Amino acid sequence: MIGKKYKIKESGGNLETHEVFLDSLAHQKEDELGISEKKFEVKIKEKIIYSIFGLFFFFAAVLFGRTLYFQVFEGHALQVASENNKGTVSLIRPERGIIYDNNMKKLVVNAPAYDLLCDRNHFLQTTTDSLKEINVMASILQLAPGDLENQIAKATDPQILVSQNLEQEKLLVIEARAQELPGCQIAENTVRNYTMGEVFSHVLGYNGKINKDELQSAENYTTADYIGKTGLEKFYETELRGTPGQTEIIRTASGIQKGDKVLAQPAAGDNLVLNIDSGLQKTIYDALEKSIKNIGAKRGAAVALDPRTGAVLALVSYPAYDNNIFSQGISQTDYNKLINDPNQPFFNRAIASKYPTGSTIKPFEASGALQENIISPTKLINDPGYIIVQSQNDPSVTYKFAGVVPHGLVDMRKAIAVSSNIYFYTVGGGYGDQKGLGPAGIKKYLDMYGWEQKTGIDLPGEFKGFVPSPAWKKQAKGENWWDGDTYNLSIGQSDLQVTPLQVATAYAAIANGGTLYQPQIVNKIISSDGQKVIQQFTPKVNGRVSIDSANLQVVREGMRDGVEKDYGSSHLLNTLPIAVAGKTGTAETGRKGYYNTWSANFAPYDNPQVVFLATIEGVQGLRAATLPVSNEVLYWYFTHK
Repeated sequence: MIGKKYKIKESGGNLETHEVFLDSLAHQKEDELGISEKKFEVKIKEKIIYSIFGLFFFFAAVLFGRTLYFQVFEGHALQVASENNKGTVSLIRPERGIIYDNNMKKLVVNAPAYDLLCDRNHFLQTTTDSLKEINVMASILQLAPGDLENQIAKATDPQILVSQNLEQEKLLVIEARAQELPGCQIAENTVRNYTMGEVFSHVLGYNGKINKDELQSAENYTTADYIGKTGLEKFYETELRGTPGQTEIIRTASGIQKGDKVLAQPAAGDNLVLNIDSGLQKTIYDALEKSIKNIGAKRGAAVALDPRTGAVLALVSYPAYDNNIFSQGISQTDYNKLINDPNQPFFNRAIASKYPTGSTIKPFEASGALQENIISPTKLINDPGYIIVQSQNDPSVTYKFAGVVPHGLVDMRKAIAVSSNIYFYTVGGGYGDQKGLGPAGIKKYLDMYGWEQKTGIDLPGEFKGFVPSPAWKKQAKGENWWDGDTYNLSIGQSDLQVTPLQVATAYAAIANGGTLYQPQIVNKIISSDGQKVIQQFTPKVNGRVSIDSANLQVVREGMRDGVEKDYGSSHLLNTLPIAVAGKTGTAETGRKGYYNTWSANFAPYDNPQVVFLATIEGVQGLRAATLPVSNEVLYWYFTHK
C-alpha cells in the first residue's frame, strides 16, 4: 500500500516549491515500481518548513541590519573615506586684510609662515611605512613619536595640521627629507605681525587657531585655520578674512596622489582704516603707564573721542599684552603666566570695567537738577565740609556725610569747579529746605546719558553699565533704600558701575550740546588693493539728552572754571596752549586708603574737537593721578595736529 505515506500525482504543469527537495527520492521509486509517468510526493513536516523560513528571515534581518548600520550610522564616514580615496577638496587660505591707522600707517601686516600638513587618509592604517614617517617627523619636530601618533589618530579632518609656523631650521630639514614623508606636505601660511604690540593690543586683538566650538558655528574653516579671537580681529572677522579658494587633490583608487586641481581662487580680505591716530594712541599709552608706575598703581584706562562724530581717536587699557605672541605661537607656560596675572592684561578696562565714577558724576547730576528746575545755578549753598542727617527711624541717631575740605558758599558753577560734595549731597538727596533729585531723578538723567546701555562700539565684550535704585536694592539685597544711599549715589559712589567709555561718551554729549554718538573705531573698509571703498562709516546717533542748551552751558562753564580758576580741581591744565574744560573724580574702593581717580576733559572749550578721559585704579591716598596724563596727552594733541 502506498496509501498514507505516499500519494500519486500526475506529471504535468510546474513543480511546487517543496517538490524540489524530493526529486532524488521520486526517481528511485519510479525505478522500483515502474511508474515513470508518475511522481511520488513526500510531505514535509511543518516544523522543517518553519525552520527553513526562520533561517531565511534571520539571514534577511542580519543583511538588512548591516545595510541600515552602514547607511545610517557609518554613511557619512564611508562617504568621506570614499571621497578621500579618489580626491580631497581642501581650502586655500585667503590673504587676510590689513589694518591702518587714520594716516594709513600699517598697524598689522601679514608675514610669511609655513605649516606641516599631513593627509589623514595616508595614516588611516598603521603600517611599517606610516610608523616610519611618524618617527621621521617626530625626530625633526623634536616630539615624542607616541604623542605624534596620538595626534594623528585623533584627527577628524582630511588634512592634519601637525605643526604650525615652522622654524627655519626645521623647515629646511623637512624639505630635504620630503621623499621620506609622502603623506605630508609643507603649506604656505601667514602670521599676523602687529607693529605696535602692547600699545594696540586691546583695540586690534589677535588671531588664534580655531577651536571646536568656533569650527561648528563658522563656515568654510578647517582645523588648520586661524580666526579673530578678540578686538577688531574678531569684530570684523568676516571682512578681514576674505573668501577661501578650493583645490582638489586627485588620487588613484589605492590612494596614491596623481595631481591637484584648483577649483576656485581665494579672494583676499578687505582692509580696515581706523579713526585712531597711532601717535596719539602711543602718547596716551606711555603717559598712562608712566603715571601708573610713578604712583605705584597697577591698572588704568583712557579714551579719546571726537565729540562731533563719536569717532574713537584712541583707546587704551593698562596693563596690556603683546598680541604678537599669539600669532607667532605661545607656550602653555607663558600663556598660563598671562592668564593668571592678577592685573588681567587681557581684560579691556576701557570698555568692560565696572567702576563707580566718583565726582565725575556731578556735571550730569547738575544738568538734571537744572532741567528739573529744583535749583537756580546762582543759588548759594554753604559747604562747611559736612552735613548731618538724622536717622529716619530714630531722630536721636545722626549720620555725618563729609566732603574733602570746606568750600564755604558755592553756586553750581563753583561747586562743579571745586567738586563740592556738600553741594551735590544737597541737590542729589535734598537737605534742609533744598529739594533734591532723589534716586529716581538721578537714575533718570544718568540713563539719559547712556549709563545703563552699551555704547555700541565696534569691539566685542562691552559692559552695559548699572545704576542702582531702591527697587533693585530691595530685590537684590533684601534691604530698604536709605537717604544715605542717595547721598552716596549723588557723588558717584554706592553700587554704581559704569565703564570709562560710557563716561567719555556722556562728556562728549555735554561738549557737543546734547548728542550721544555711537563710538566708532573703524572709519572705513577698503578693498584689498586699496582702490575701492567698501563701506564708509558715518556718525551714528544713539540718542539726545533732553536738557536745554542753557543748562548744558552752565555745566560747561563750571567745567571751564575747574581749569581756569585757581581754586579749580583741574587747574593744572591751565598751562596748556588751548582752553580746556575739565572735571576730576575720586572714588572710594573696598581697600581703605586706596581710590580710583578720574580726569575728564574737552577742548578747545569754545569748539570742542576732542574729549579725553583717563582713570587709574588703586591709587594710594588722595592725589590727582590722572591730571598729569591729561596734561601730557592734550599738549601732544594740540601741538602735533
